[in-house]
Amino acid sequence: MRLPGRRMGRWGCVVALLLFAAVCCAAPISGAIGTVTALQAAADDGGIAEGGSAADIPPRMLTAYKRAVQQVGKHAPDCRGMRWPVLAGIAKVESNHAVGRSITAGGDIRPKIYGLLLNGSGAGGNTTVVTDTDGGRWDGTAAGERAVGPFQFLPFTWESVGKDANHDGTADPHNADDAALGAALYLCGDSRDLAQRSQLRAAILHYNHSDAYLGNVLGWIDQYTAAADTPDLGKVSGKAKDVIGAALSQRGVPYAWGGGNAGGASYGICCSPSGKSGASIKGFDCSGLTTYAFARAGIRLPRTAAEQAGVGTRIPAGLGTSALQPGDLIFYAYAPGRDATIYHVGIYVGGHQMVDAPRPGAVVRLDAVDAMSGYAGGARPL
Repeated sequence: MRLPGRRMGRWGCVVALLLFAAVCCAAPISGAIGTVTALQAAADDGGIAEGGSAADIPPRMLTAYKRAVQQVGKHAPDCRGMRWPVLAGIAKVESNHAVGRSITAGGDIRPKIYGLLLNGSGAGGNTTVVTDTDGGRWDGTAAGERAVGPFQFLPFTWESVGKDANHDGTADPHNADDAALGAALYLCGDSRDLAQRSQLRAAILHYNHSDAYLGNVLGWIDQYTAAADTPDLGKVSGKAKDVIGAALSQRGVPYAWGGGNAGGASYGICCSPSGKSGASIKGFDCSGLTTYAFARAGIRLPRTAAEQAGVGTRIPAGLGTSALQPGDLIFYAYAPGRDATIYHVGIYVGGHQMVDAPRPGAVVRLDAVDAMSGYAGGARPL
């Protein structure tokens, strides 16, 4: 954890009549992820950070986050709403999950992770002198303080929250289990309910009082949350399971206007009807995602949602969503019954859910099938 201030209308599947036949996006969604737009990197090019599936977290670190969630109630029984994506969002920004380090079975991270020496030099935004409090025990130097470990605790903060989560006799900020539990306790604060967005925001700002930091962490939390919820595919088999699995594997990847193809995520183009450019974002639009997912099962789809409606067996809207089967394409149109006006496509996974790339500013995720307006039926390419 760093010192405060140190951190730095509808969307349409654009059909031929709009002269943007390559790409698509969707109508507004109730409760849509808005903070993913805050994932703009600190770099001047404003690109949006990639990733966000649990696949970018080393397995031992993910285990540490999940163990911390299980243990936090023992130390902070009034804390509510702690989830592993919350810890993952913090650790992503602080240390990129200690990627590149070795992590032992017991959770020790080597080489150790050290931040800049807080000596007021100006490097990395370091303008505050912080005197040594630990004699170099945790930060390796008695010349001053520096943040340590995957959650970047300052030594004096660690002394107040550190716990021996892996039961080896030492509360060590360089240990994944200990550090994750310490971060959970610090975020819990005075009986916070982190399921409440306002209290989650307050907790993150307490960790680092920076609006840029807040937006970045919230964006990652939202991406990891989107990747965490997995539907039950036990009754789905064959190519339908392959298609759904391929789409679900991309959860958390950013929406990119014009992005995605049979090979996977790609940089998009400019610009959507609202002026949103995908040129600096590597990801998927709605039909780019479906193109990719069906390609994993050996099925080639046309690139636009409107064209995809003509593949396989058409499922009329009048039959309702109960006629859909897992693996079906599901469409939404400005004027249902006129496929040329289709503005969005997803893949039905069952249980009244679809996996889709909803709109600029969001990520690939699960949505309810009634999250979009203008249900226009489905298609069964399989």
